[in-house]
Amino acid sequence: MYLVIHGPNLNLLGKREPEVYGNLTLEDINQQLKDLAVDLEIELTITQLNGEGEIVDCIHQALNDEIEGILINPGAYTHYSIAIRDAISGVEIPTVEVHLSNIYQREDFRHKSVIAPVVKGQVSGLGLNSYLLGLRGLVSEVW
Repeated sequence: MYLVIHGPNLNLLGKREPEVYGNLTLEDINQQLKDLAVDLEIELTITQLNGEGEIVDCIHQALNDEIEGILINPGAYTHYSIAIRDAISGVEIPTVEVHLSNIYQREDFRHKSVIAPVVKGQVSGLGLNSYLLGLRGLVSEVW
């Protein structure tokens, strides 16, 4: 079983800054991930959480749920959440970080990911394909 965690404000996709994030909704992304999961012959659990503590709890719960890998878009928490970083590090479940936009082409404060040092990889700037490539990498364990 693999876990997808969408972070804060991703429930607003399709409405929020379409010039940055495109017109896809979160449900569109989830459906594409579900379709890919069928092709990859894996089970997938998908959740969207706005609260930092909720995300930490979800990552901790992944240990009990015997999750094999986590695909996470931490949203704005990417840049400052030591709590999410430590949760990922603490559970030692292979994790891939994804972003729809290229965080390195945006505002300066978005250029640093505190999550990146504790994940197996990061895919950003490819829109929907960031998620799909991230899931493929996670499942194939290319590292």
